[in-house]
Amino acid sequence: MRAMILAAGRGERMRPLTDRCPKPLLPAGGKPLIVWHLERLARAGFREVAINHAHLGAQLEAALGDGAQWGLSIAWSPEGQALETAGGIANALPLLGQAPFLVINGDVWCDFDPGRARSIALQMEAAALDAWCVLVDNPPQHPHGDFALDNGRLLDRATGPRLTFSGIGVYRPSLFAGIGRGARAPLAPLLRAAAAAGRAGAELHTGRWIDVGTPQRLAQLDAQLAQEIPHAGQ
Repeated sequence: MRAMILAAGRGERMRPLTDRCPKPLLPAGGKPLIVWHLERLARAGFREVAINHAHLGAQLEAALGDGAQWGLSIAWSPEGQALETAGGIANALPLLGQAPFLVINGDVWCDFDPGRARSIALQMEAAALDAWCVLVDNPPQHPHGDFALDNGRLLDRATGPRLTFSGIGVYRPSLFAGIGRGARAPLAPLLRAAAAAGRAGAELHTGRWIDVGTPQRLAQLDAQLAQEIPHAGQ
């Protein structure tokens, strides 16, 4: 199974930190945010990972190389201008194969086990689903959530309790069939359409998840990890 890490965003809310450093390379707990993902993917048995980039992408390639230091093979998907989430995935489809693949936002920190994606893919095949979203409890900065969860299915409803999309999902390539390579497109409309058609599953992750979207949240995460890992900064 292959995976993709989304790393093309400009990180406007992270400025000035992202003026000279791509957001996925910002450090937390002694290592870049994206390295936490790479390490978890490697431990879960993944070997092929695609990463897209736009803003300061050359720094990402220089820092991570071909992924060999983690036992991974990184394939790069450069974008002249960031193509948004669905556009970036569609642009990278030639690197991701024909089977369902895992996608992780590069600017979140989460203890979700990527190895879970393999059983998710089997569930998707059995139920003819195009997408499977990992949801989390709503954080303070996003109190109203994104989607509802009902018996393993993703629902897009305007009323009632909703949860927040974590930025982690498993998708079939066919979900992106209507997006041409190089086109800009957001992911949310595709997920809503799949949910409306009964072709999207979901689950709640009850572990740790942090949207590292501001310098303040990055500093909080760094402080937490530094306490948990005494030598994280060495």
